[in-house]
Amino acid sequence: MSNTETSAEAAASASPKTESNARQHLETYRVYVVTWNVGSRFPDNISLRQLLGLHDDASGDAADYLPDIYAIGLQEVNAQPQQQVLGLFKEDPWTHKAKKLLRFYDYVAVKTEQMQGLLLTMFVRRPHVEHIKDMESEFTRTGFGGIWGNKGAVSVRFTLYGCGLSFVVAHLAAHDHQLDERIEDYKQILENHHYHVKRYREIYDHDYVFWFGDLNFRLEGNDSATEVRDALRDDQKHDELIQRDQLYQVREKLQQAFQVMHERLPAFPPTFKFKEGTSEYDMKRRPAWTDRIMYAVQPLNRLPGLQLAIEQCSYKSHPAYNISDHKPVTSDFTIKLFPNYRAPGVNFSPLGVWSIGDEYTVEYRKQPEFEEGPNDWIAVYATDYASLSDYVAYEYVNQAESPNSSDSNPERDYFETPAPAPRRRHHQHRNRQRLRRQQEANSELVRLDFADDVDLRHGEQYLLIYFRSTGLRGVTSISGVSGTFVAEKRRGSPHRTEYHVD
Repeated sequence: MSNTETSAEAAASASPKTESNARQHLETYRVYVVTWNVGSRFPDNISLRQLLGLHDDASGDAADYLPDIYAIGLQEVNAQPQQQVLGLFKEDPWTHKAKKLLRFYDYVAVKTEQMQGLLLTMFVRRPHVEHIKDMESEFTRTGFGGIWGNKGAVSVRFTLYGCGLSFVVAHLAAHDHQLDERIEDYKQILENHHYHVKRYREIYDHDYVFWFGDLNFRLEGNDSATEVRDALRDDQKHDELIQRDQLYQVREKLQQAFQVMHERLPAFPPTFKFKEGTSEYDMKRRPAWTDRIMYAVQPLNRLPGLQLAIEQCSYKSHPAYNISDHKPVTSDFTIKLFPNYRAPGVNFSPLGVWSIGDEYTVEYRKQPEFEEGPNDWIAVYATDYASLSDYVAYEYVNQAESPNSSDSNPERDYFETPAPAPRRRHHQHRNRQRLRRQQEANSELVRLDFADDVDLRHGEQYLLIYFRSTGLRGVTSISGVSGTFVAEKRRGSPHRTEYHVD
C-alpha cells in the first residue's frame, strides 16, 4: 500500500469510541437521481425545473421536501473535439445550466466527472458540504474492447454522515442482439472500478449504491416495433412486456448482471426510441426501457439494532422533454444516515476583516486525530459559491513557497488539487515563514499566510474551506469551513466603510 493510501485511510477513521457514540441515531435524507441520453444536444431553450422536481418556492415547507443530494447522469453529451477543448477552460453547458438553477435552492456542485459523452454531476445542499469526506471519482472504458470511452461508466463516491455512497452512471453496448456484450460491460466496470478509501475499495463495498444510465437493455422476443407499440396501448400487456425486459431477466431470473441491485419495475412507457422533437416512437427500433435507475444497500455494513435502509419513492419518465430520441428518467429515494457522525478535521479561528492588498494570516486548530494529506490546501470562496470549483484564491498548507495561483480561477473543473495559474509576475510573501505551527495540549495551532495579491472585492463576504487532498484525481475531504468575513480596502482608502458580519 502506498503512503498516500495509508494517510488517506488514517484521516478517514475516527476513534472507535467516538464513532460508536455517533452511530446511535439515524435520520432520513433524500437522494434524487436523473438519467438522460441527450443525443449530443445542448440545453438551449429548455427548462430543467420539471426534470429536477423543483417548485417555484425555495423556502418554508417546500424546502423540507427538497433532496439533500442530486445525482445527474447524462449520456451522449456533445463530445466533439472542439467541445472537449472548450471543456478544459469552462464547465459543460449541462452542468452550467443545472448549477445556475440549483444555486437558487442553495445547492453546491461538489463534483463533476466526464468521460467523453458520459457525464456525472453531484450537487448537495449547502449545509452538507462540510460533512463530505473521501470524495473520489473513477471511470472505466468498455468501448472497442476497453480502448474507447464512448461506452463504459463514470462514478463518484464520498462518505457523508458516516456512510459510504457510490453513484455510477453507465452507457452500455447498444442493439437488441448485444445482450452478452452488455453483461460483459457490466463485469468490466466492476473489475476496473477501484477506489482508495478504507472499507470502500469497490463499488459494492459501499453502504448505498446508485447505478443508472442508458443501460441499453431491450426486449426478448421477435415481435416487431409496431407490435410492441400497439401492445403498450393495453395496460395488461405492459406487464407482459416488462417480464421480457432483458435487464429484469439477467438481474432477477438468470442473475448474470446487477443481481445485487434492486429496482421498482418501470410503470412508465419505454423511453427509447423516439423521433426527435416528438413523443412518437421511431419504428426503426423496437421500443425499450433502456434508461434505468437501480439501487442497493450493503447489508454487511449494517449495525445491530440500527439498520440502514433505502426506499425508492418515485420512478418515472418525463415525456415532455423531446430534444433527443430518449426520454429522461428520474427516481427519488430516501436513505438513512448518521447525522451526529463527525470525522476529525480543523477548526478555524474567527476571522477579522481581510484588508485587500495586504497579506492575511489564517489561523486554525487541528483536531487530535486529524492527519494532513500531502496536498492539503485552503481556498477562499464567496459565501454564495455554487460549486467547489468556484474558489477565488488558495494556498497550499505544506509547500515551502506559495504557488503562483492565488488569483481568481472560477472555471477550474478539477479541484482536488488546484492547477497552476497562467504565467504572470509572482508576488512573493513578505513573511518567508508563511506556515507556523504551535503545539498545544490537545491540538496543534497552525497559522498560514495568504499572499497580498488575492483578488477580493471591497465589501463582499467570503469564507474559507480546508481541503484534505492526496493530489490530482485523488481522495478529497472537506475538513473544515470557516465563518464568514468581509474584504475591505486598505485603511485610508476614500471608499473605506465599516462592515459587520452577523
